[in-house]
Formats: sequence, C-alpha cells, structure tokens
Amino acid sequence: MGRLIVVSNRVQAPGDAGVGSAGGLAMALAAALREHSGLWFGWSGQTSEAFTGKVTTRRVGAVNVATIDLDEQDRQEYYNGYANKTLWPLFHHRTDLASYERSFDAGYARVNERFAAALAPLVARDDMIWVHDYHLIPLARELRKRGVRNRIGFFLHIPWPSRRVLTSLPRHQELVEALLDYDLIGFQTVDSREAFQGYVTDTLGGAVSAAGDVELLGRRTRIGAFPIGIDVEDFRQAAASATAQTVHKRMRRSMTGRKMILGVDRLDYSKGLEERFLAYEQFLADNADQIENVFFLQIATLSRDEVEAYQDLRARLDAVSGRINGAYATIDWVPLRYVNRSYRRDELAGVYRAAHVGLVTPLRDGMNLVAKEYVAAQDPDDPGVLILSQFAGAAEQMDAALIVNPFSREDVAEAIRRGLVMPKAERVVRWRELMDGVEAQGVSLWRDDFLMALLEPRSGGGAPAEPPSPFGERLPSGYATA
Repeated sequence: MGRLIVVSNRVQAPGDAGVGSAGGLAMALAAALREHSGLWFGWSGQTSEAFTGKVTTRRVGAVNVATIDLDEQDRQEYYNGYANKTLWPLFHHRTDLASYERSFDAGYARVNERFAAALAPLVARDDMIWVHDYHLIPLARELRKRGVRNRIGFFLHIPWPSRRVLTSLPRHQELVEALLDYDLIGFQTVDSREAFQGYVTDTLGGAVSAAGDVELLGRRTRIGAFPIGIDVEDFRQAAASATAQTVHKRMRRSMTGRKMILGVDRLDYSKGLEERFLAYEQFLADNADQIENVFFLQIATLSRDEVEAYQDLRARLDAVSGRINGAYATIDWVPLRYVNRSYRRDELAGVYRAAHVGLVTPLRDGMNLVAKEYVAAQDPDDPGVLILSQFAGAAEQMDAALIVNPFSREDVAEAIRRGLVMPKAERVVRWRELMDGVEAQGVSLWRDDFLMALLEPRSGGGAPAEPPSPFGERLPSGYATA
C-alpha cells in the first residue's frame, strides 16, 4: 500500500498531548498515523465568508495535514444541523430530540461533495483511505463518482441504531445504500454490526453471507466489529509525568481524607449526566453514614453550545447540582463538585488515579475510552473501582467492572456504595482483569485489525482483490465493493 489517508470531520494535530480524552477520536487517529507516513484530511474548524475549496497543507511530525474551510451555511446545515441535530440524537436512540429539515439534508450532501472534490486530486494510485464517523457517510459514494477506485474503509465511532429507530429517518435507505460504496464498514461492537446487518436484510431485502458480508444491489461489502482502545504506553507516560503527579497530589490534598467518586465526560445527553446526578442523590439519601465522608467530582466539558438540546441539558444539570448541594452540603463539605472546563490528558490522568470510584454511565455510547483510561491510570497496589453502564460499548470487553443500568438510580446508587466499601483484595483482582483487557485490546490492535481487513482480498468465490487502478479512471457500471 501507499500512504494511509485518514479523513474526519475535524482535523487536530496528531500527537498533541493537550488533546482531551473526551470522545477519544483525535488521540486514536494520532496513534494510527504515527506508524504511517500519511495524510489527515478534514475541515479546519474555520468558516469563510464564501466557500473557496482551497486546500491548506502543513506538516505535523510525520504526518501531512490537509484542511478546507467551510462557509457559515455549511456549518449550520451540515455540522450543527444534520450531523448534530439529526444523526447524533437518532443514532443514540433520542428520536424525541432529532430534527428533520430539508436544509439539513442539503447541507450534509453538499459538504460531503465538497470534501470529495477537494480530496480526490490528493489521492495517489496506491493510497488507502480511512473515513471516520457519521459526518461523512456518503463520502465514498462521492469519491467513486470522481473516479477514485482505491480501497476505502469507513469506521463508525458511535452506536448504530436499531432498525425501527433508523427507519424514522427520512430517506434512511439512501443513507445506508451510500455506505455500500465503502470496501469495509467497521463498528465498535458486535451489537452495532448485527443491527446494521438486520436493517439490510429486513428493510432492504439484502443478504448476509456466512462470513458476515452484506450483499445488496449486486454488491458485497465487508462488515466487521473493531472495538477501539487506547494507546496504553502513551497514556502510561502521561500518567507518570510531572504534571499528572502534581495534579494527583493536589487532588489528594483537596480530599481531606474523604473518598472521591469521579465522572469525566463531554456535556452531552447521551452520557447520562442528569441520571447520574440523580443516582448520586439517591446514594446520599440511602447512606447517611457516607455524608461528609465522600464527594462526587463531575468534569463535564462543554460542547455544541449552539444546539438547543445542549443548552437545556446544561440548565437542568445546573439546577440538579444546586439542589443536591443545597440539601446536603455542610459548612466544610460540598457533596457534588460540578466543573464545566476541559483538562489536558496528563492532568486527567492524575485526577483518575486519585479517584476511589470511576463512574462511567452513558445511556448509549459507541465505546467510551474514559473507562479504559480510568483503569490504566490506577495504582496497581490500591486501585479504584470502575462502575460502567451496560449500554457503553466498553461493557462488551470490561465485565470485571460493576455493570449497571444507567436508567435505574437505585442500581447505580447501590453500585456506588458497593464500590466504596469493596475490599482491597477484590479491587485488585477486578482491576487486574480489566487492565489485562485494556493492554490486549489497545489502539494498535484496533488499527491493525481494521487496516488488515481493508487490505484482504475481495470475498466471494475466492477472487483476488483487484489492484488499485490509476486515479482518474471512471468506475465501470456495477462496480462491486470488496
């Protein structure tokens, strides 16, 4: 293969130690690109008065970065609109929050066309293209229209919705059929993979081969589950840094002998923050002996402030946190510390290590790398306890955590109590099993498994993979994906 070309909605400089862990996409892609002399292409995050299509390139370490600016209409219709007001809530089973507007559809299609038009001239004969996330589902189709015959893979970082939820999306069939122009479609979990396969068979009348490939409209597309992990060695270095140690000592001093429960999330309704606050309130009501002996620190980085649903969520969290502190705080103890700012990864590593309980309770999540980072940051001789939602993708790999139903405040409250009083011997055993999994299923395995699958020969009849054709040659009619 030639270069690896990574395409994502936003481009952040790979290897930047200041990139936060919330979401995890930037650090995962940085780890993938470090071993390939590649290109990272996407939106700069900037808007211009009018769209020009100009590509700006720069060198960051061993990676070439190429970006384009969008115009304000693109940002509103494609990013704030279809991506964050339509697909994001729908894929997280929040149909009550999903907005369907024709201008959103038009903006989404237009920006994917603009991405393809800017990227296609940069693609060399042997390059392999790896497209990321729900913002760019139609990108392969647009690249194929422009004659790009290279191998193109797609990875979805968020959950794939159930068939009945997806069919509430206008033109859902068109969106799914666009995915068939990829050679490989990757999901975080087996559950998401099976949901996609079920949609193809039950709604589109397609078929699934014995190997799990999807067959539809005379084409066959490879499907796989590729659970993402963290760069364990990189995170260990961050956790061992002087900054992490300073933050850890600072947190220990601020605890004044109390135990700390920790949540670290982007402020989003999918993360279950309001339900988590209510569960903590239930814990305080049920465990009078823990009053003044424990506190909950929730770090919730603000995001998507222009979207009304996020504004409403922030207002509710402010109200609930105020009520809890008003009801339970004493003159020298605040039960809930609620912080709306971001922290560096090395700073977060120090906070993770100080926490006796890590509370990761999304209502629905593709993977959730915070759970894995919390485990990796722990003291092997005296580790904390991970409480994990059954609806996080990480739950498929981390069953040694205390698995909870995030919709049940009693379930979460009881898990908090259990985590705080868990004997050290049990904590060590659980942590060791979790850490073994985090080490074995790191970001390198995710990267290698996906890229190897993308390079595999075309399935069906034992036919070898067709070598990449020179750029510019149009696709023949009936082109079949691998």
